[in-house]
Amino acid sequence: MSIAIGLLLGAGLVLAASPWLWPRRTVRALRSGETDAFGVKELLVQAGLPTISPATFAAGAALVGIAVAALTFALLPVAALALAAGTAATAAPVLIVTWRARRRRLALRMVWPDVVDQLVSAVRSGLALPDGLATLSRSGPAATREPFRQFEAEYRLTGNFSLCLDDLKTRLADPVADRILETLRMSREVGGSELTTVLRNLSAYLRQEAAMRAELEARQSWVMNAAKLGVAAPWVVLLLLATRPEAAAAYNSSGGVALIIGGLVVSIAAYRVMIGIGRLPEERRWFA
Repeated sequence: MSIAIGLLLGAGLVLAASPWLWPRRTVRALRSGETDAFGVKELLVQAGLPTISPATFAAGAALVGIAVAALTFALLPVAALALAAGTAATAAPVLIVTWRARRRRLALRMVWPDVVDQLVSAVRSGLALPDGLATLSRSGPAATREPFRQFEAEYRLTGNFSLCLDDLKTRLADPVADRILETLRMSREVGGSELTTVLRNLSAYLRQEAAMRAELEARQSWVMNAAKLGVAAPWVVLLLLATRPEAAAAYNSSGGVALIIGGLVVSIAAYRVMIGIGRLPEERRWFA
């Protein structure tokens, strides 16, 4: 009974803190008919997991949290500590997917200038824009070939460039890709002879931006590491102390429960503040 009460309390704390932990994004209707109210679907696509639905991901995170809470309570009979462990385990899949999506964006940021250069070569050789994009499925960077391969197959079936471009943007889910593809869309719909000049300037800007971001992130990495160490260290000490029967009895008292829950709230708030200070702002998808 105490485990169920602890889990319900933990779920309530997570829901109460969710507006600050996971800010609400613009609700956008996906082509599959789903809504991405909290940006979970887009985050999964950016992490390279487009086949996982938000509902499946949420259910998996909840199951992980429950399992870890039950295991912690079985090993260390401290209800508040089991609650804290379950809350951390529930948030762990979100943190892992967010980290994976960020690493994938960083990797793609280094290859977009090469993609633009290949588009310039395709346009200058006289290829139409759809054919130029299709060539990226074979000669483009390995990290981006699959989305362009799907674009080529879809365009050969439908012949609708605008619709296929929207689907390609959804599969890439990247702000830099949005700018490149919207430039191509405008060139196709409006016309003009400055497309190669615009793309060359965009390529030079992307290289400069990637170099600057890499330098800043390297200098601020110590802030990120300090935030992670500062959050993890007190809980490691708490776990070691909870292995002693007298300490477990003390933590099961009302004062011990208040101490652990208060420490959990402070740890989450401090971690979010440190991450907010140490992380560079991510570019928004203006054309999504």
